Amino acid sequence: MEKEKQAEVKLHGMWASGFSKRVELALKLKGIPYEYFEENLPNKSDDLLKYNPVHGKVPVLVHKGKPIVESLVILEYIDENWKTAPRLFPTDPYGRARIRFWEKYIDDQLFKNLITAMRKQGEEQDKGMKEFAKNLEVLEEGIKEFYSNDKPAFDGESPIFLSITLIGILGPYKTFEKVGGVKLIHPEKNPFLINLLHTLSDLPEVKECFPPAKKFETLMQHYKKLSLKQSST
Repeated sequence: MEKEKQAEVKLHGMWASGFSKRVELALKLKGIPYEYFEENLPNKSDDLLKYNPVHGKVPVLVHKGKPIVESLVILEYIDENWKTAPRLFPTDPYGRARIRFWEKYIDDQLFKNLITAMRKQGEEQDKGMKEFAKNLEVLEEGIKEFYSNDKPAFDGESPIFLSITLIGILGPYKTFEKVGGVKLIHPEKNPFLINLLHTLSDLPEVKECFPPAKKFETLMQHYKKLSLKQSST
């Protein structure tokens, strides 16, 4: 019976994907049993291509045989379908709309700049870094008001959805800095964000869910070499 229950929810993900980790973290916080399928992205499974034929990307959540794709869409689905605590979104529509704005900002602006910083060199990298720094300052000022508590946690008093979105992209920022040879977040310019990321990264739920820094760094170094090789040919 317990096996059947777990099979109702399946997650196709990849251990180093921050987008996959967002969904894993949400499932764990909600206490939702699930079966996990690790995907080899260069050699995608037939199930992944069947469930996400448009993009063929992770994560994919399969609930009772029905696939849901895109991490932010999945997080909304989880919160709407399992209304148990902790709730990922604020209960009022205005609060939800404001949180959605900032999570879109993180994915559409910061992630794009981060990829440029990791994969490019020279002028292209410099340009990406300037945009990243500017967007980071906007983010820092914009989200401060959501964190009235000095020590955010995954409870009803904190903006959980925003925290999950943020940690999925910027949680391993030190590894990105090391691999990219750049300084992404400055303690003098971004004190609030640095403190927030450190606090969230130290939460046991995040430590349990995210991969060891060294393992992640090795993979990022591999991707960096591949990217530089492709851009030079």
